[in-house]
Amino acid sequence: MSISHALLGLLEAGPRHGYDLKRTYDEQFGQDRPLRYGQVYSTLSRLLKNGLVEAAGVEAGGGPDRKRYTITDAGITDVETWLRTPEEPVAHLQNILYTKVVLALLSGRDAADVLDVQRAEHLRVMRELTRRKRAGDLVDALIGDYALFHLEADLRWLELAAARLDRLAGKLAAAHTSHGSPEGGQA
Repeated sequence: MSISHALLGLLEAGPRHGYDLKRTYDEQFGQDRPLRYGQVYSTLSRLLKNGLVEAAGVEAGGGPDRKRYTITDAGITDVETWLRTPEEPVAHLQNILYTKVVLALLSGRDAADVLDVQRAEHLRVMRELTRRKRAGDLVDALIGDYALFHLEADLRWLELAAARLDRLAGKLAAAHTSHGSPEGGQA
């Protein structure tokens, strides 16, 4: 996620100081990855330098004074452009799980064990997400559903890969033999 755009979007509601931006960001988007204060202030510094936000005064409080920021017209245009630009769907054509399966087969290890361990981990995470969804609010439910749907797709792939292990092992063995392995007679 673009932290810059998220902070700009939060500033559209009105001027805020960094602490308030961090708190709101963490409540809405940072369930598993809250922002560090350094990230907030370095991002605000870049946005200020690029003319997307400006200082809107200073609030005095019990601690250090807090600078308030407001979004500029250029910042609003930037957020609007970002919101209207579709994200490119990511097709993981050769992901880590596939690599582990192939390497297990090539090394003579049991690739089914690799898939079983991964399946168990996916199911563990899915149970945890389901608990969080049930105990949480609408935001937790929407974020949880998104993650669960992705994990379900991974599980379908794990099942399909398990069903095709023998064929994949045969293909890899044939390729290995034809590319110079001792069994193929080449050195």
